[in-house]
Amino acid sequence: MRFGLIGFGAWGKQHAQAIASLPGLELAAIACTSADSARAAVAAYPLARVTQDWREVLADPGVDTVDVATPNHLHAEIAIAALRFGKDVLLEKPMATTAGDCDALLAAERDTGRIVSVGHELRQSAQWGRIKTLIDDDAIGDPLFLNINLFRNFYRSGAESWRYDRARVGSWLLEELVHYFDLALWYFARHGDPVSIRACGNQRPGRDNGMYDNVSILLRYASGAYVTINQCVAGFEHHVVLEIAGAEGAVRTHWSGTMDRDHRAEFDLRVQTKGFPFERGVRECERLTIAKSGEVYELTEQIRLTAEGFAARRALVPAVEARKRVLLCLAAERSLLENREIDLAFA
Repeated sequence: MRFGLIGFGAWGKQHAQAIASLPGLELAAIACTSADSARAAVAAYPLARVTQDWREVLADPGVDTVDVATPNHLHAEIAIAALRFGKDVLLEKPMATTAGDCDALLAAERDTGRIVSVGHELRQSAQWGRIKTLIDDDAIGDPLFLNINLFRNFYRSGAESWRYDRARVGSWLLEELVHYFDLALWYFARHGDPVSIRACGNQRPGRDNGMYDNVSILLRYASGAYVTINQCVAGFEHHVVLEIAGAEGAVRTHWSGTMDRDHRAEFDLRVQTKGFPFERGVRECERLTIAKSGEVYELTEQIRLTAEGFAARRALVPAVEARKRVLLCLAAERSLLENREIDLAFA
């Protein structure tokens, strides 16, 4: 399968390395935004066609699949154009920055008969994905409560400081919290869609609207299950803690590194499954082995499985699911601005 990569920034370079490392995949073309990044792409991948016009990659008949790793505001435009050129699309999260763009992308997918898979790579993690397996295997009974805490250093600016530009990033909810909304809805799928959201947060002086350094979220389900998510991007290093309480067991896991792409991060997964021989203070849970965990590993696995999915004419993470994650980010921001709980509707 021949890939055309749109975007060769810090994360785009990770996509390129992952594609080039996988047997059966070829990095055939790369679209860059600057002359400097184009020179870097040529040096790293001399056999790939390199251009500064992403439309040339889409028009290339030798490209089967387009991988979009650009600033957020370009996701929908490029993905829709790629579909119309007859390409399947691996699209970085968020799927889009507005509900209207999400709907336009879904319409283009239906009209062209091509496939979009959205990059919620945490699902492919030996750590975060293992939790989904435990839930689906009913190892902890019905999941009732989920808590996720992210405490991390401030964002890299990105090319031309796009992550600090409201018009291009959308919001910092769409930039990272969307990952944790994906995990929440994925883990709690048996409860259906959440029915309401309440958010509170604040930001350092001088930030644009949407650039919340600190955010706390409460998601409610009709069943009584609920989710809390806390995101702080004004901290240091990169630390994630996730806890789930089920009707018959519980899970706790963490990931800690100097940054989000730390290959030497510390991580741990502990579980108390139903029927566990509990002894207070002696033996309260079991530690599960994880060989490796981190978004670089997860990205490679995501690309491998996405290619397999496209070959079988299916999406690894369907766009219709990713749309709900975007809608939650938009509803969370509305809750922040209006200072109230928001009823959710995904139709």
